[in-house]
Amino acid sequence: MTIEKEGLKAPAAVGPPKWIAWEITGRCNLHCIHCRSSSEDSAGVGEYNGAEARGLIDQMADYASPVMVLSGGEPLLREDCFDLARYGTDKGLRMCLATNGTLVDEGVCAEIRRSGIRMVSLSLDGSTPEIHDDFRQQPGAFEGVMRAAAYFRRFEIPFLINSSFTKRNQEDIENVYRLAKQLGARAWYLFMIVPTGRAEGAMDELISREDYEKILLWHYRQEQNEGEMLMRPTCAPQYFRIVRQQSQREGRQWKQRSLAFATGVAKGCLAGQHIAFIDRFGNVMPCSYFSEAAGNLREASFREIWENSSLLNNLRDFDSYEGKCGVCEYLHVCGGCRARAAALNNGNYLAEEPFCTYVPRRASGKGRVDGGKALKSD
Repeated sequence: MTIEKEGLKAPAAVGPPKWIAWEITGRCNLHCIHCRSSSEDSAGVGEYNGAEARGLIDQMADYASPVMVLSGGEPLLREDCFDLARYGTDKGLRMCLATNGTLVDEGVCAEIRRSGIRMVSLSLDGSTPEIHDDFRQQPGAFEGVMRAAAYFRRFEIPFLINSSFTKRNQEDIENVYRLAKQLGARAWYLFMIVPTGRAEGAMDELISREDYEKILLWHYRQEQNEGEMLMRPTCAPQYFRIVRQQSQREGRQWKQRSLAFATGVAKGCLAGQHIAFIDRFGNVMPCSYFSEAAGNLREASFREIWENSSLLNNLRDFDSYEGKCGVCEYLHVCGGCRARAAALNNGNYLAEEPFCTYVPRRASGKGRVDGGKALKSD
């Protein structure tokens, strides 16, 4: 428990979260190389029972009105998944579902419609069965996604596609983007891997920070010409520095609609500031890639944790950020990935973003340059 009620330097205003992912089960039918929770078929220990789960939803509805994503593991392996979705919908929450797609059929689609789920996310990490199935460590996983997308189109269920990349599939990024459009996805989120969970064993597969920058530049150029599908890099807060740099150089207006999708916030790292993650044990994390918990819902309410956790309030205190992040003129619009900083700096989530190539204009002191003022988030 890391809640400190006295002597804590809290930010001036802490609003309720806008987006929450909830790991309703740790069970999964795949064995993906990058899984942040190392999910397996038997990983169901710690799951909330039905009454506890409804109580958690009650807390969310009483405190905020966030987008609430039922996640896992594979959430479709939990028998009361759609009962929880319906309960959240009836409480006024915007319920969503994150699935790998392999278990989707007509019955699942009917339940999605009945439960009031607003959006479903599918995972697609390759444009061919060979690439995607290798990444997901399961033959037939690619066909499962294709089948799920077809069902969603047939039942008119809006869906987005999440795509994760390492060195093994980074050359396929543009092809995956094109396939996501062809499948009819409303949005495409490009995930840059954070080495937590099972991904700790894939450190040598992390995309280099130089290639990382090139990929984000490609994404910026693609987004400028994208008129249909929303796009956003995820776990890549330096993209918000890149779009400002490039927009200024090109003398063009920066498009913000896709970057504000789902949360209504257009800025970099949102962990512990606008979003949160709740694991199957009731631990509240700043995001799904953090290994350190801000508190546990079996010991304190979500509101108490969200407003009083020292971990969360440290993340909200930009003056405490270290290294080049702490002196960067783009701090307030980027912030660096705090989970990646922790993963590669022995748990120090305030350390500088290790996969950023940018050198701040002032490399010492606390000065940040932009007409004499720090850049602020939108």
